[in-house]
Amino acid sequence: MSAILQARELVSGYGDVRILHAVDLSVAEGGITAVLGSNGAGKTTLFRTLAGLLAAGAGHIEFCGSPIETLPSHVRVERGVVLVPEGRLVFPDMSVEENLRIGSVNARARSKCSKTLSTVYDLFPRLDERRSQAAGTLSGGEQQMLALGRGLMALPKVLLLDEPTLGLAPTMAKQIFEIIPNLVELGLSILIAEQDVHRTLQCAQFGYVLENGKVAVSGTGPELMQTPAVSEAFLGH
Repeated sequence: MSAILQARELVSGYGDVRILHAVDLSVAEGGITAVLGSNGAGKTTLFRTLAGLLAAGAGHIEFCGSPIETLPSHVRVERGVVLVPEGRLVFPDMSVEENLRIGSVNARARSKCSKTLSTVYDLFPRLDERRSQAAGTLSGGEQQMLALGRGLMALPKVLLLDEPTLGLAPTMAKQIFEIIPNLVELGLSILIAEQDVHRTLQCAQFGYVLENGKVAVSGTGPELMQTPAVSEAFLGH
């Protein structure tokens, strides 16, 4: 598969604190790419930098062959790079449908809002059932579905999923993982950071392991599952 999103020698952090150290990463077009690592390894910093919420201190980010590292986050969204952040961050006092429609504010997505809304409700029937309900009254799993749906409303080409099952009950986490391959079938490319390493490597074609802001090892899903450092650290083998 060709790469739709690439980072080269990417450096980023917060103020004078450097978190990412010359990270190289490629997201395959039409596939699922995983980023693994313990808490504090730099996964969220990487995602926020790719999305434009954090400025790159050095290095390059290319999307569809064009540099985007200097573009603001809203322009990256318009081009098709969309982040579903850790912690869901829905608007609690707004209805499910209002939350979803907010996702389609960019110019490219606005004209297709109604059609995309139907697609989201088909993917997430529970949201359809609760479209008039305040988002803050949903369960954690339902709010994660809402966050995913809101990301889809922006018509992404690349969806950055930062810890989509964090804090969810096992049955709801299982449902989220069952939905992710359906997103690829819609034509999306996915970069996912996730603590459930076993499930992630089962669905990802390729993955990277971050340690202290650097890529420690990379490979296909099966290769990483058999890598001693990965199996011992994350799979308990």
